[in-house]
Amino acid sequence: MFEKVNPKHPDKQADCIAGAIVDLAYKENKNPKIAVEVLLGHGNCHVIIETDSKLDKKEIEKAIKRIAGNVEANIKIVDQDKHLSKNQKDKIRCGDNGIFKGVPTSFEEERLSLIAREIYSYHPFDGKYILDGDKLIICQSNVSNKVLEPFYPEAIINPLGEWTGGTNVDTGATNRKLGSDMGRAVTGGGLHGKDLSKADVSVNIYAHLKAQKENKEIKFSCAIGDEEIDGRPYFEIVEIARNYIQDIGGFEAFAKWGLI
Repeated sequence: MFEKVNPKHPDKQADCIAGAIVDLAYKENKNPKIAVEVLLGHGNCHVIIETDSKLDKKEIEKAIKRIAGNVEANIKIVDQDKHLSKNQKDKIRCGDNGIFKGVPTSFEEERLSLIAREIYSYHPFDGKYILDGDKLIICQSNVSNKVLEPFYPEAIINPLGEWTGGTNVDTGATNRKLGSDMGRAVTGGGLHGKDLSKADVSVNIYAHLKAQKENKEIKFSCAIGDEEIDGRPYFEIVEIARNYIQDIGGFEAFAKWGLI
């Protein structure tokens, strides 16, 4: 059983805004320290940013409006905690406590991800989808059921009827759709709105990639300040995650669909 949401779901829009802000930090600094929380909905977007980077609020506002439309932005930027900053002063070390799991992507997860992307390519509006064995549920806003039924004749489509969706009728928050992002690999910590020193990002990506390569479940635990994970220097884990993020087009692009 797996649920997937598309990039226009309010929670994913919040993730994308957080990712866009992290992208701005990486334009300023190769190894920024940043954590972003976003609450979005009903014409408002509230953003709290902890960072060591100098960010331009106008650039952040442009990113918010590009992703979420004409919303009122309330942006608060504060310095990263000075005690935590010392942890990363001399070298890149693990920036989180956490437990992490990588799982080979299942056929069910792959299939639903493809269906979600296919529908989104034609209907880029708020949508969410569930696949449970042969049972497919499609909840797609702003599209008549009659449009989708010929393409997915066995699916349950909009069981409560047609709907509008989006941030005018719902709210979104950062890292609230981890099941969609990670499938069966969900443990602790969110993928979005954080720099690569945070294990929530880098170790989750590393575990996912290793699980696909070795075709088995992978588990790690780590603590703030750790310099080695899985027998590798932590900076190597960060570089593997950096390459992954760069290959898919940045943190905002990563936020759209997550790891699956």
